[in-house]
Amino acid sequence: ALENLNLENKIDLISIAKGEKRNKGNETFYIKGNKKIKFKTNDKTLFFLQRLRDEAHRFAITSHKTRRSKISKSILDEIEGIGPNKKRDLLKYFGSSEQIRLAQISEIEKVKGINKNIAKKIYNFFHEN
Repeated sequence: ALENLNLENKIDLISIAKGEKRNKGNETFYIKGNKKIKFKTNDKTLFFLQRLRDEAHRFAITSHKTRRSKISKSILDEIEGIGPNKKRDLLKYFGSSEQIRLAQISEIEKVKGINKNIAKKIYNFFHEN
């Protein structure tokens, strides 16, 4: 991939392969040219690289959770009386909040758990502004 971008001589790359039993300290490090490097268990460089890897994983996981949390938020969360189950059922039925906005009260009522009063509340939420 680096070659395709003309970056192979501009970026140093190191990869880590976990040990056979995935135990910390048994990692093998690979550098340019597929050269292997093994460190002693108590080596400070090994400790630094493990911490670097762990921090990269923590950052990636946190970013993923944040992104997933934003995705699961919806304008439907602003409508009183619409909890996670009704929201799920509405989105499952209509496919998007935009399609819910375009729906008539009679169509909204067809969704499991949505009665006429809630359907009116949803319709009014999208059309009173």
